[in-house]
Amino acid sequence: MNDNKYSGASEAELGFLKEIVRMLPAGLTVQDAHGELLLVNDAAAAQLGMDGSRPSPDLSPRREACRQALSAGQPVVTEEALHGGAARQVLLTTHRPVRLAGRELLISASSDITEQKNFEDQLFRSAYFDELTGLPSRRVIEHRANGLLSERSGGERFALAFLDVDNFKHINDYYGHAVGDALLVELSKRLGRDLRDSDMLSRISGDEFLLLLSPIQSQEEVAEFIQATLERLTAPFFIDNSEVFASTSVGISLYPDHGSSFETLRQNADIAMYRIKNDGKGMAAFFDASMEREAQARTKIEQSLRLAILEKRFCCAFQSKVDIRTQAVKGIEALVRLRDDEGVIQAPGSFINLAGELGLIDELTHLVLAEIVKSIDLINETFGAEATISINVAAKQAGKPEFMRSFAQALEETGFPQRFMIEVTEDAFVAKNHFQAEILPMFRKLGVGISIDDFGTGYSSLSALADITADEIKIDRSFITDIHKRPRSQGILRAIESLSEALGMTVIAEGLESYEELAYLQAATKIRYAQGYYFSRPIFLEELKLATPLSSESRASVVSRPMQHNRQGYSRASGYRR
Repeated sequence: MNDNKYSGASEAELGFLKEIVRMLPAGLTVQDAHGELLLVNDAAAAQLGMDGSRPSPDLSPRREACRQALSAGQPVVTEEALHGGAARQVLLTTHRPVRLAGRELLISASSDITEQKNFEDQLFRSAYFDELTGLPSRRVIEHRANGLLSERSGGERFALAFLDVDNFKHINDYYGHAVGDALLVELSKRLGRDLRDSDMLSRISGDEFLLLLSPIQSQEEVAEFIQATLERLTAPFFIDNSEVFASTSVGISLYPDHGSSFETLRQNADIAMYRIKNDGKGMAAFFDASMEREAQARTKIEQSLRLAILEKRFCCAFQSKVDIRTQAVKGIEALVRLRDDEGVIQAPGSFINLAGELGLIDELTHLVLAEIVKSIDLINETFGAEATISINVAAKQAGKPEFMRSFAQALEETGFPQRFMIEVTEDAFVAKNHFQAEILPMFRKLGVGISIDDFGTGYSSLSALADITADEIKIDRSFITDIHKRPRSQGILRAIESLSEALGMTVIAEGLESYEELAYLQAATKIRYAQGYYFSRPIFLEELKLATPLSSESRASVVSRPMQHNRQGYSRASGYRR
């Protein structure tokens, strides 16, 4: 560079150039070969903490970069993270060695990219870490497992555990989503306790976690660790002034015993977890081949169920609610049944829960209503035009305003909505959802009745019951069976009866099957209505269609008169057993 180029420059021009350098938005420094700073503009002084605006950061990484640039004689571009106190600043700096006036100098220009790096970090965390718990995402644990699989030529083993929080939907509904989220955070802390650096816990969806344990020596070692983890979860969680209890069902697969790919191991751990869900929850199980066969059978049932809904192969049976003193039919309950591929009728126990899991229960409920509307003339002829018609709605459905609005509209479109009674279990009432505040008034306006089904078996809350404006309470059959021989159940029954009477609700005794049970209700209680095999099994309308010679009076007598029973509880009239 020609040193004489600026020799004639005036003092004013030099001052002007110095002022421009000082006010540059990028940080600019010049230092000699010994690291002596010859020039520092205002931006650089602020970046390096030389202006006293913040604590001075550690500059040793910058000095090392400068030394490398000078010794190599080549420009060096570095990304510098400078920590001054709690603040972090990220600079993108170019160090360029130059020779001026016979001196070796280093010019360094820095741009502040802190906001850009923070945004990149935020994107990275959202892509690879769970926002709520801070745990790695599914793609992180999958990448880790695949890395282990590629290294496992020596046959080292690891375990993959699939963890699912039990009854999390109820916890969310009852306590609210804020408590549910806080529970997941506290739960993840307990699950992550005692993990080694080589282990990994990941949250892969709402209430589902994956745990990678690597390396492991034996299945017994994994079982012992998981059992200790489950025991930690038995202590209550204290959240927002609430004492919340939670448990987790765990399915475990082992490499290489149960698969040689991440997806196979995850699926097998998932299958084992579902076995636990069906067997009682809150426990752990290792995958085995029999579970895979069960999963395949479940998949087949799922496909059959979807096809049955598509082909409308569902039908209704009706069971009467009877006045136990006059034998008159007060109402009927519509019970959904499925015709399988061979035309055999399947009870709801084989498909209702699965329909709920698959998100098909809403469509199934609408199918039941359509079947009722199609057969209303025969229903009236058989049971009477004044009999109420009860339809079951799952608690999960009851908490969904969008479904309940569509169902209310469908009831209104029948032209006789006041004939219907919606039966929901008690947890729909006590959950902190829209049911009581938004949905109940909508059905009240239509004249639709509300019934609390299976009362006494769910999350009973007397304080919540006092706020409920239901029309009837159906006492679960577990309280009615052999009531004449069970003093404690008799006391509970009297309490429910008194409470219902005070709140103006009709009581229905479910599952009445014997004369002794009926005699006790008639003699020792004020209960007027009951439902059960003692009076009638569920009746298919097509059975009544086949009985064309019967008059309407004869048909009515079929569904209202007591059936003859022997002492074993069998019905001579039907051959059915409850």
